[in-house]
Amino acid sequence: MPYDDEIPPFGNHADVPEVFHELTRAVIGAAIEVHRKLGPGLPEEAYQRACEIEFAARGIPFEPQKPVNVVYKAVVVARGRVDFLVAGCLVVEIKAVDCLIPLHRLQVRTYMRILKQPLGLLINFNVPLLKEGIKRVIDTEPIPE
Repeated sequence: MPYDDEIPPFGNHADVPEVFHELTRAVIGAAIEVHRKLGPGLPEEAYQRACEIEFAARGIPFEPQKPVNVVYKAVVVARGRVDFLVAGCLVVEIKAVDCLIPLHRLQVRTYMRILKQPLGLLINFNVPLLKEGIKRVIDTEPIPE
């Protein structure tokens, strides 16, 4: 569900395809389970691998460390990796930091634009309660062709 400061990408929240709600609920549920078992304070790599195990156990389709090409004027200028691309349409970036900063959200939005996806999740595992570390990122601007 969108946070108060976000505008749904499909005009009305009711117009958001149910697949996005189902995927975000499934991913958040899996992340909560990982956080319950591991707790905060570990390296990001531990949460990455644990999420892979939990997604697989729950039947959530995902691509870990999805490669992305950064293109400038039709030339690949760099390559990056998105932590997860879930079901081919949900960008998931995980962190293990003291606090999320605006740059983290911008990073997710950039990956969303590169992959031409309107929705992402930013999950910071370094918090006492995981719900405090989950941010939904919605790109309200048109995705360039």
